Amino acid sequence: MTQWGSKYLGDQDYSTIDILRYYYGDDMYINTAQEISGVPSSWPGYILEIGSSGDKIRQMQEQLNVIAGAYPALPKINADGIYGPATANAVREFQSIFGLPETGKVDYSTWYKISEIYVGVSRIAELN
Repeated sequence: MTQWGSKYLGDQDYSTIDILRYYYGDDMYINTAQEISGVPSSWPGYILEIGSSGDKIRQMQEQLNVIAGAYPALPKINADGIYGPATANAVREFQSIFGLPETGKVDYSTWYKISEIYVGVSRIAELN
């Protein structure tokens, strides 16, 4: 942002909000929020499918269960960290509801769609 002079303003001890107000007016403000927990983590880098197990499976199962609270067509599953037939069925139903290929496997696209919907229904990203 040096081309706009914000570095120069920062060098003069302007705060972030002061710099924003300098350019955009006095009605600018920065909204803060309390620390949030439960923010989804990144895709593990491999397809989750029947036979997979571990913390990433449990996280995905827990998120699907939260989503199922808002989408009753989605079955709730046991969040045991084991990717079995019930998890595959829930994933397939999720994929159907949200327009993804119905494979019953959690690839990159499905992982991030689960994360996106989870954030929305659990309201952890809601701003007031």
